[in-house]
Amino acid sequence: MTTVRHGDTAIEVITADITTLKVDAVVNAANQQLKGGGGVDGAIHRAAGKARLQEACRAIGGCPTGEARITDGFDLPARHIVHAVGPRWKDGTKDEDDLLAGAYRHSFALAAEHAVRSIAFPAISTGIYGFPKDRAATIAVSQCLAAADSGKFERIVLCCFSSEDAEIHASALTREATS
Repeated sequence: MTTVRHGDTAIEVITADITTLKVDAVVNAANQQLKGGGGVDGAIHRAAGKARLQEACRAIGGCPTGEARITDGFDLPARHIVHAVGPRWKDGTKDEDDLLAGAYRHSFALAAEHAVRSIAFPAISTGIYGFPKDRAATIAVSQCLAAADSGKFERIVLCCFSSEDAEIHASALTREATS
């Protein structure tokens, strides 16, 4: 685990199952239809109670790439689930960086509106969506540092599925926090 203090906010990089974290909100790497898919999306849907979460997501009606929506956490330890839709990686010339940054920004904005003080993010878009992990980690960390500057968050967790991903995020956090 790597932790950096940025103002009054602790930014952590951990390797864990995001569905088990005791935070105010977890972020789901969602698809535009907000239907449970594979990876972290499927795990969150299963752990939260698939039927109730699907009903809540169906009521929202979807979410554009680069934005986020929020639901209750249902059976998760977290009160809320923020459903962030990151971009599919194409070649880096289709606004992928801006769309990924937007997914983080929208997630933080929704979280702040719902009085979330602690939030955990997966590595959005780095799984089946194919976003280069180093590049995604740098974007994630820069958005976390900006959110920490707002003073609205006590704890931001970058929750990685593998130790390799955690090392990439920890390196980005150390680099960006000291530059």
